[in-house]
Amino acid sequence: MMDKKPHIKPYLYGMLAGFGAISLSIIFFFLIYRFDGFGDAISTLTGILMPFIYGAVIAYLLKPVCNTIESFLRRFIPEKMHGLVNVLSVTLTILFGLLLIYALCMMIIPQLITSVTTLYYTAQRNLAKFVQWANHVEFIENNQQIMDMLNSAYATISTNIDDLIKTRLLPSMQNIVSGAAVGVLNVVTMAKNLIIGIIVAVYMLASRKRFVQQAKLVLYSIFKPRWAELIKEEVKYADKMFGGFINGKIMDSAIIGVLCYIGCLIFKFPSALLVSVIIGVTNVIPFFGPFIGAVPATLLILIQNPIKALWFVLFVLVLQQLDGNVIGPKILGNTTGLSSFWVLFAILLFGGLWGFVGMIVGVPLFAVIYDVIKKLVIHGLKHNKEIDLLQTYHDSFGDPEDDVPVETSASEAPPVETNNL
Repeated sequence: MMDKKPHIKPYLYGMLAGFGAISLSIIFFFLIYRFDGFGDAISTLTGILMPFIYGAVIAYLLKPVCNTIESFLRRFIPEKMHGLVNVLSVTLTILFGLLLIYALCMMIIPQLITSVTTLYYTAQRNLAKFVQWANHVEFIENNQQIMDMLNSAYATISTNIDDLIKTRLLPSMQNIVSGAAVGVLNVVTMAKNLIIGIIVAVYMLASRKRFVQQAKLVLYSIFKPRWAELIKEEVKYADKMFGGFINGKIMDSAIIGVLCYIGCLIFKFPSALLVSVIIGVTNVIPFFGPFIGAVPATLLILIQNPIKALWFVLFVLVLQQLDGNVIGPKILGNTTGLSSFWVLFAILLFGGLWGFVGMIVGVPLFAVIYDVIKKLVIHGLKHNKEIDLLQTYHDSFGDPEDDVPVETSASEAPPVETNNL
């Protein structure tokens, strides 16, 4: 006998779907309408969690060093002393990081003080030479208007010196003092966050394997095995992108900094160490880094020796060609798989959003987004039975590792159930 009772499940699913759509619309409208408040809340939360952010960044950067030290120690320490290996590897890793920072500070800070002092006296001496030269130029001596302007400016400053001190100098000094107080407070806050961040990094390095297993348990408890595997593979890909790109870029920039320092010593460019540090640090930024670093470095040399500044520009061009065509490809290879267009797009987009940090992490982050879109496109082609378009595209435009997010063949696409999408 046929059951005449209507099935309630379709109606229940429809009600839940409608309720979910309305709820998401309200939440989205609230976020847009109260975006300033939402942004302030995110900023407050970020400020509170800043020590953990520092710790996570430090732990992630030192993770390869910790893994290398741990694998080395396991060759000499028995398996039953597993806890000792973990403690020693984390301790040596933190010491390595601290010693590296100390060595950089000891090299940079004295050179920075010397360079600034030399720069000040050199600029003062060059200015005096320029004034002396201008006084003997016939054009200035014979131009009564210029001489009157200089005399008028001198008379104005002489007669209004008291008013200048009261109305300009004292408020400026107050602003400087208040700004210095704010700067000291910011430095203290940053130092506090950094110290706590180092402690957090120790815990994260010591428990990195446990955190991975805990994340895996949470992942498989929420999602079905097939989806959990897909998410896990994408997380591995993201780790490969960020780890390979950032660590490789740091190594590449360190090599460029050393080569720049050697070249500055050979060609006797002034402020060799400071200039090399600027070139090496800014080289971490893809694409724009060489240009960003070359400008202040050239200005430093230009003030002290204009002729050598010209030779330094030529030297930097040669050095960057060496990096772009030999050193960079050897270290990084085709880490991200992005074309030059998408690299430029990622740097401009994330650099505009997050500044200097965005310019560094933008390329690997966009590579992860790119990979997700690629897999979705391939799955969509398979779902619509249009996978032949992928082969047609590859036949038309050559290497599938080019700049369209459909380069992976259908056999390499991860198996996804159509009904689950």
